[in-house]
Amino acid sequence: MSSLALKGPYWVAARQHRRALWGVPAVVAAGLVAVVALRSWAEGPNSGGAGGPVPNDGYQMLRLCMEYAGTCLLFLPLLVGAFVAGPVTARELESGTWRLALTQSTTPKTWLGSKVAVAAAVSVLGGAALAGVYRLGWARVTGSYQLHWADRGVYEASGPVLVAYCLLGVALGVLVGQLVRRTLAAMALTGMLTGLVMLGLGALRWSLLPVETATMPVRGNLFEVLPSSALLMDTGLLTSTGERLPEYACFERTRHLSTCPSDMDVTGWYVEFHPASHYWPTQLLESSLVLALAGAALFFAFRLVGARRA
Repeated sequence: MSSLALKGPYWVAARQHRRALWGVPAVVAAGLVAVVALRSWAEGPNSGGAGGPVPNDGYQMLRLCMEYAGTCLLFLPLLVGAFVAGPVTARELESGTWRLALTQSTTPKTWLGSKVAVAAAVSVLGGAALAGVYRLGWARVTGSYQLHWADRGVYEASGPVLVAYCLLGVALGVLVGQLVRRTLAAMALTGMLTGLVMLGLGALRWSLLPVETATMPVRGNLFEVLPSSALLMDTGLLTSTGERLPEYACFERTRHLSTCPSDMDVTGWYVEFHPASHYWPTQLLESSLVLALAGAALFFAFRLVGARRA
């Protein structure tokens, strides 16, 4: 087992932040115990879904906890980035203690590499474990209000994209920490940048794959062509020439939802949606984009530390 132990600057990095490192498995263990307990309660008499027609208190509590847990996990990459930028990187540069490592036959790149390696390993293992715990609870209440697979929070917390964003937080943290060299300022800036990237890619995520389109008659039922698990993107009216009109076009003319003037030549409706089968391809595509950004940030971080002199 001694060969598996961390050595040199890696041991120092883990030793310096051991309390935070031990906090990760503690949070995972607490979350797992809570989810297992809530699932057991939700499986009781009159539980929701397949267990019975009326959700019991355990089901409702599990649903509520999964809703809040998804929102909380949205902030995990921001916390990772802020911690790496501040206590891990900027604080040592601000105080000058990083120079001590260079007196122990350690190069600047090795010093930074040890920080990145420890933070990345903990982020990957911790993020994957938390996503697994979340999926364990979410699987029991999936599809309920605000727990659709495409909802903000649920989507990020239930797949590999959570790990990718945590790694982006690590990369931005070591880069910003070197540029700012002030603990609190680096933490704030890294959290803001990570959040902006998450917002930007979140706005673009449903453009990564082409939508599927279905049509139906004017008096048809939307749910006959739209899968219950699908993410609705757009709907509107179709004319005989294939022209698309806004869904409210007839209402503007007649003030009735089901009546269209003959001169509009409306023949039916179109529906654009993402089926549930797009979940994993979108997760993998978005994760790839995030990891590419993380790789670019790490490249500049190592170029910057390589130019630094003790």
